[in-house]
Amino acid sequence: MALPGQSRTPAPSSVRAELVEAFSRAPSVDSAELVEAAAPLVRGDRPTGIESMDWAALRQAVVDCRACKLCERRRQTVFGVGNERAHWMVVGEAPGEQEDIQGEPFVGKSGQLLDNMLRALGLGRHDAAGDPARQVYIANTLKCRPPGNRNPEPDELAQCEPFLVRQIELVQPKILLAMGRFAVQSLLRSSEPVGRLRGRVHRYHGVPLIVTYHPAYLLRNPEDKARAWDDLCLAAETAGV
Repeated sequence: MALPGQSRTPAPSSVRAELVEAFSRAPSVDSAELVEAAAPLVRGDRPTGIESMDWAALRQAVVDCRACKLCERRRQTVFGVGNERAHWMVVGEAPGEQEDIQGEPFVGKSGQLLDNMLRALGLGRHDAAGDPARQVYIANTLKCRPPGNRNPEPDELAQCEPFLVRQIELVQPKILLAMGRFAVQSLLRSSEPVGRLRGRVHRYHGVPLIVTYHPAYLLRNPEDKARAWDDLCLAAETAGV
């Protein structure tokens, strides 16, 4: 099921071409590396038929996926958590050590901070049967932890992206909250810094999208917590909370 105004998930080669173009504009990414990374997706190293999977099939496809090198060192995949019909959907970047251990996104100190931020708006993640308007669904752009919590690489993001796209299609959120640079790059196809993109309403296939800082960043830079709170208030206003 597609979101209003959203076409079906692009063919793998199209997804790769879009990501190569988007990431080639980012100054920290080597364009030659991006071109070389295109081959695995075109060869179809990822499970097929993702665009029509239900929740159970999609979760199993993530568990079974061995499309990139991250599968070699993961403890487990990190699929997502929350109400599958939630009005809010939070998209983060990649699992860290605790996420890799527990199999749930945003745990540990960054998860506690996110929960506190959401709780301040009257939102929660663990009541799967609760009021969808007061619940969130949380997922990451990557489903496996990069070694040493390094930044995601372009081929890893591209291989995982169809899983995230399908999660968004299944949830059909009223609003998206993109937390951190790589979530923003994946959803908005933009290499602009988070600081330049926050403070206004973007659109992902017609769905309002708010950009904000990742909780892990806020733990390192607490002076930006006030700006992140402003972003949450903008999201709440946009969502009609």
